[in-house]
Amino acid sequence: MIRFKSHSGIYSLEVTQFLKIPLSEAWDFFSSPGNLAKITPEHMGFEITSGTPAKMYTGQIITYKVSPFPGVKTNWVTEITHVSEGSFFVDEQRFGPYRMWHHEHHFEVQNDGVLMTDRVSYKLPLGFLGRIAHSLLVKNQLKQIFGYREIFLEREFGKHSA
Repeated sequence: MIRFKSHSGIYSLEVTQFLKIPLSEAWDFFSSPGNLAKITPEHMGFEITSGTPAKMYTGQIITYKVSPFPGVKTNWVTEITHVSEGSFFVDEQRFGPYRMWHHEHHFEVQNDGVLMTDRVSYKLPLGFLGRIAHSLLVKNQLKQIFGYREIFLEREFGKHSA
């Protein structure tokens, strides 16, 4: 399920997905930066340029190249600012296409699986033009990215409902 809201010029996105796998398996997959490309649509040309250590850690800087729109390639730099093993981690944009990007990844054991909740708070540059871009492009692109991720994870780990 994907939900958007706006407040004080900041957009919020919340996405939940249940996977019927052990917490350790979900954590191992999502805490490995190398798996980011797998859960990003191919047409975005997502490529990690900083190398990919096996596990993330607090303070880690990860650099990417990504194509948010056809013919437009940009650099994106994020920092892993918080890690609570098996519970949550946070990545924040340091440089990139957004004015602000704060992405929380939460993992909660439920029944015989894991409920994953992503909370993204973000702000676009360019004021009024950024708000127009959000309505026309960015919101739909984020829906597509998280929709792609949902389908990939169902294919990889099996489709189950909460």
